[in-house]
Amino acid sequence: MKIILSRTDNLGDVILTLPIAGFLKEQDPKNEVYFIGKSYTRPIIEACQFVDKFLDKDEILKDPQKLASLQADVIIFIFPDQDLAPIAKKAKIPLRIGTSHRWWHWLYCNKRIDFSRKDSPLHEAQLNFKLLEGLDFNIEPNFALITDWYGFKTPDLTPELQSLVSHEKLNVILHPKSKGSAREWHLDSYFALAQNNPDIQFFVTGTQAEGDLIQSQKPELLGLENVYNLTGKLNLTELMMFISICDGLIACSTGPLHIASALGIYALGIYPPIKPMHPARWQPIGKKAKVLVLDKDCSDCRKTEQCSCINAISVAEVSAEIRSWIK
Repeated sequence: MKIILSRTDNLGDVILTLPIAGFLKEQDPKNEVYFIGKSYTRPIIEACQFVDKFLDKDEILKDPQKLASLQADVIIFIFPDQDLAPIAKKAKIPLRIGTSHRWWHWLYCNKRIDFSRKDSPLHEAQLNFKLLEGLDFNIEPNFALITDWYGFKTPDLTPELQSLVSHEKLNVILHPKSKGSAREWHLDSYFALAQNNPDIQFFVTGTQAEGDLIQSQKPELLGLENVYNLTGKLNLTELMMFISICDGLIACSTGPLHIASALGIYALGIYPPIKPMHPARWQPIGKKAKVLVLDKDCSDCRKTEQCSCINAISVAEVSAEIRSWIK
């Protein structure tokens, strides 16, 4: 069976969708799994051993025949996409599955699943599996199964990246920014964490724009002797490579945190308790994944990006966690 998974939003969302490919291959290794995503998510999708081929959304929009020529049996809109849904119908894909909570799915999908993400207690990765009811699978996988179904192939390392890590010290990535998609732990706290742990080697990652922001807001962080500034220096493939050879990563709810957990290194997420940004919905899933969150039912930051709850997580708490990683 040829099955297309469509998830055309962001990095973390895509990573939490990949276990569906693993599940489908486990059900029948002869299943061919295709994955439609944004072009920038391509390296992540192609790193999954359970995905047979990546399909670029923009290329399909330019040439809809690319979708029709696959002669797929099923397309599942894990993330609703108003642009792709009519193309899928025109391509005459026999089974087109989507949530019943988008009006255009009533026009273009012939199997609509009734469930709500907003009010569910389930994790995003578990919610994704709800769409498989369209294939008569009724499954709510636990975190251990989801971890097994990531299927990440560790990228080949370059000598340049290998040379950056220390063989004597703990190597920890700090990814402080999120492009505004999440509540962020304060840069002052990241600075104090690195300053208080001089025996640990830290690497700051992010885009060039995020690096410029860190430089303007907290240049002292990038000036510490045990901190290496890698912002703007790594593409997504190189970032994956580098994460795979480090000991751990600390971040808010953002894509690189989910990459780290999927690759099996220590992944420490610093989260707010506000729903739906809370860990129950978006925590990293992996054998070495953990979150820190204030034990409080709070919505104070719903109308502002300033979050007192996430900044109530102390440097001492985070420091204790990473020092527990030292073998």
